Amino acid sequence: MKNTGRAVWASLGLAWSLLAGPVQAADALVTDMAGRTVRLPASSARILLSEGRLLPALAILEPEDIGRRIVGMAGDFEQLDPAGYAQYAQRFPHLREVARTGRTTAESFSVEKAIALKPDVAIFGLEGHGPSPNDRETLARLSMAGIVVVFVDFRNDPLRNTRLSMEILGRVLRREKEAAAFVTEYTAQLARVTRKLATLKAPGPTVFLENRVGLSDECCSTMSNGLMGTLLDAAGGRNIAKGLVPGAFGMLSLEQLISRPPDVYIGTAIGSRDTVARMPMRIVLGAGVDTKTAQDSLVRAVQRKGIAILPAIRQGQAHALWHHFYSSPFNVVAVQVLAKWLHPALFSDLEPRQTLAMFYQRFQPVPLEGQYWTSLPPGAAPQR
Repeated sequence: MKNTGRAVWASLGLAWSLLAGPVQAADALVTDMAGRTVRLPASSARILLSEGRLLPALAILEPEDIGRRIVGMAGDFEQLDPAGYAQYAQRFPHLREVARTGRTTAESFSVEKAIALKPDVAIFGLEGHGPSPNDRETLARLSMAGIVVVFVDFRNDPLRNTRLSMEILGRVLRREKEAAAFVTEYTAQLARVTRKLATLKAPGPTVFLENRVGLSDECCSTMSNGLMGTLLDAAGGRNIAKGLVPGAFGMLSLEQLISRPPDVYIGTAIGSRDTVARMPMRIVLGAGVDTKTAQDSLVRAVQRKGIAILPAIRQGQAHALWHHFYSSPFNVVAVQVLAKWLHPALFSDLEPRQTLAMFYQRFQPVPLEGQYWTSLPPGAAPQR
């Protein structure tokens, strides 16, 4: 009788495992932003990042000590946003010791070094500074080494894919509840803009969006379809590059710009406190940047030849926005900033600084310190 009972329980256990098995397997599957269905590893204790600037997104889900999971990443964070990286390195000193698997380009990514680090999962961006879904040889070699690759996107279609990417990261880190909390807040903050814009009957102002101001002497680099251009569209602006620049970014000639003068000028800032003396034409925004430094850098930037003669500049309709918003999970804040500049009466009660402060307080392990956007102060516009 005792043996019979054991046999019954064993049979029941086997039946339950057969029933539960497929459910557990399904739970381990995730469809990433490249449309690939991948099986998540049993552990995600060791994470490889194709871009260091993905750290703030992961920190939303695990702000206590995300640094302990990172075993490798590219060097883009400290190279392209040194002040932002310094905040993270101070909070998580371990990051300074993390192996760098590349610099700021996909070509610099070292597959050999990545495999040697033995990560459980590698998190890559659809486009940007690391391997893409088109790098099939790289993906095949990582797969053969038992490394699961998951693609996310904060750049290509940011307002749609930020939410989806955070949900994917929530699955990878087993932090679904934290991901859902962020997505709920993100959606609510975006709706504060989209609901009001839906009531507008007249088209919004035309905008020239100058990309990475001061990076070169050429005029006029811009963004059109994707990146910051997507955020500008969502804020109710009419991008003059549409129809002239077919891709995500490209060049307008000064003649094109003068022949189609925009109502508003907006430059993106890639300067930091350390670049002010060496690269005075860069607009300076981001962590640790004070209000005066930010405004002064914009004043210098709009005095450049060609740009200075634009009516928008002379009329004081000139602003600047932190360039790295285009790859940040907090890109919705940039939408609020742009909407307030372009439709000041409609969004008179909107306070993007409060929105950004809330996101940092709730979802970031580092403090909000610095100016992330600025406008030309009264009386500072260049004259003929």
